[in-house]
Amino acid sequence: MRVLAIDYGSKAIGVAICDELRMTVRPLTTIRKTGQSHEQIIEQLKNLVEENEVVTLIVGLPIRLDGSIGEAAERVKKFIAQLQTVISIPVIAQDERLTSREAEEMMHELGFDMRKRKEKSDEYAAAIILHDYLSSH
Repeated sequence: MRVLAIDYGSKAIGVAICDELRMTVRPLTTIRKTGQSHEQIIEQLKNLVEENEVVTLIVGLPIRLDGSIGEAAERVKKFIAQLQTVISIPVIAQDERLTSREAEEMMHELGFDMRKRKEKSDEYAAAIILHDYLSSH
């Protein structure tokens, strides 16, 4: 009964997963978009879903602080629609306001240097998105 979450960014997609009991969340990987087609990226996500026996996919939706939907959120909604055509599990949007900032603070507290924070920020943001989702359900 694992749940996977992604933080869909302009340059990378952070991925996080929970354990089967949905008690712990951990960053899983970062998929870099550079040099890959959109189809290759979706195929990688599909493979992660299958390999990890995921039953639900959560996608962070970057709603503006005032609650409105901007250009970034529209891109994510389009991506969610594309995922739903190739992945047979529920794909759910989750408000991700301030998760990138929270991830940055968490990694700083863990002692990550600037290079490591830049490298891992997307997957830590995905972990926060997943934690927030699981906490609310």
